[in-house]
Amino acid sequence: MNETNRDGIAHGSSTEKRPAEARRIQANSGSQLRKPLCSLLPASMPSPSLRLAVVGAGAAGLAAARELRREGHAPVVFERAAAVGGTWLYASPAPAAAADPLGAAATHSSLYASLRTNLPREVMGFLDFPFTAARGSVVDARRFPGHQEVLRYLEDFTQRFDLYGLVRFQTEVVGVRREAGGRWAVTSRKLGEKGEQDEELYDAVVVCNGHYSEPRVASIPGDLYFPTLTGADAWPGKQMHSHNYRVPEPFLDQVVIVIGASASAVDISRDIASVAKEVHIADRSAPTSTCEQQPEYDNMWLHSMIDHAQGDGTVVFQDGSSIKADVIMHCTGYLYDFPFLGDDSTITVDDNCVDPLYKHVFPIEVAPDLSFIGVPWKVIPFPLFELQSKWVAGILSGRIKLPSKDEMMEDVKAIYSRLETRGWPKRYTHNFSGGYQFEYDDWLAEQCGHPPIEEWRKLMYAANAKNKAARPERYRDEWDDDGLVALANEDFKKYF
Repeated sequence: MNETNRDGIAHGSSTEKRPAEARRIQANSGSQLRKPLCSLLPASMPSPSLRLAVVGAGAAGLAAARELRREGHAPVVFERAAAVGGTWLYASPAPAAAADPLGAAATHSSLYASLRTNLPREVMGFLDFPFTAARGSVVDARRFPGHQEVLRYLEDFTQRFDLYGLVRFQTEVVGVRREAGGRWAVTSRKLGEKGEQDEELYDAVVVCNGHYSEPRVASIPGDLYFPTLTGADAWPGKQMHSHNYRVPEPFLDQVVIVIGASASAVDISRDIASVAKEVHIADRSAPTSTCEQQPEYDNMWLHSMIDHAQGDGTVVFQDGSSIKADVIMHCTGYLYDFPFLGDDSTITVDDNCVDPLYKHVFPIEVAPDLSFIGVPWKVIPFPLFELQSKWVAGILSGRIKLPSKDEMMEDVKAIYSRLETRGWPKRYTHNFSGGYQFEYDDWLAEQCGHPPIEEWRKLMYAANAKNKAARPERYRDEWDDDGLVALANEDFKKYF
């Protein structure tokens, strides 16, 4: 089935033509910009086709571009890399600068060479574009494939839906400013070009820049990155964030401390253990007395969190044990970062909470003209991106209505109230663990007139979590849900 039949919209040439209002400017020059087209129409009428800026061409940005165009809008996608894929683009890290000893700002990609998905491919894919292994070619056909296969899938998605022509590659958005008339001035620069920037007008902006590029690091009393304890010199070893980890060989015969207990910490600690002398995992959720050798490893131990680091290279854990380490690896997650947005975005980021966002998508004061795709975590990302994008596209066209600002704010307050009841910190605002993601996905689907998430997908997600707990070392290669796989493959037939 071709793109016209699937979308109901015939797409001509994919070569984007920039409007006359686009112009070359210097970074700080001002301008008088015209009012939005939608202000000329009665509020009850659907908006005309809108010109929209999409920031990022990872999975979220690609999903947004497709759904916005399906709705009849004209998206322009800004991508600072030279290819689609976002976080799934593997890149060797640049050397860390002296002013940035953790290498936090050195590179955009956060992939390591051995990374395999922690979700089965059947679950991961977009709802109408199954993530299957290509037949008749040399690909990674494993059910839990490596990162190269995910990138291949996203490239196939981009080509299948003719999205390449919507993307401006190697173009970084450096500023987004709301004009008096309600439109948005987007300032961008072509990487490699000095001094000149483009400023263009858009009816709305959809932010899809991901949240795996600005590392969060642990504060350790006595280390070189944070204030030292009285009498302790700077810790002399090397520190780095998992953002810059690629391969284990540099850690040959070294003693490495891995801070964290989530997916990257689990993978990287095991990767490094294949060559390191010792690996010690510091987990803040572990009881204070924890000091346990890990099953199936003779050189890996689990501890409670680090208590402090000392100038002689010693690291002391809360359980009282200590080691002299060569490296501290921060597998401590990432921060939401929107450096191109100003105060007129009306959102703040405090303790990793983007506030206030209605349904984790719309800043209430400027909705629907600014939106965010992909903020939630602990989710199956691609289907969530797709449903959020359908919802945003429908709202921008006037086909779907948002509630009043007061109603949206009450919804946000209810989220904070639930966090407080659970005893969760503010940084868990966008954490969708505990089954909430499917309630949220199905709500979005209902808003868009789309069927709910397939039952087999929900059951497979749960089965994978159970299998991962039972077989932490082997869940990617051994499983017990072949019946669900058969249901998924049967369901996929309608898309081929």
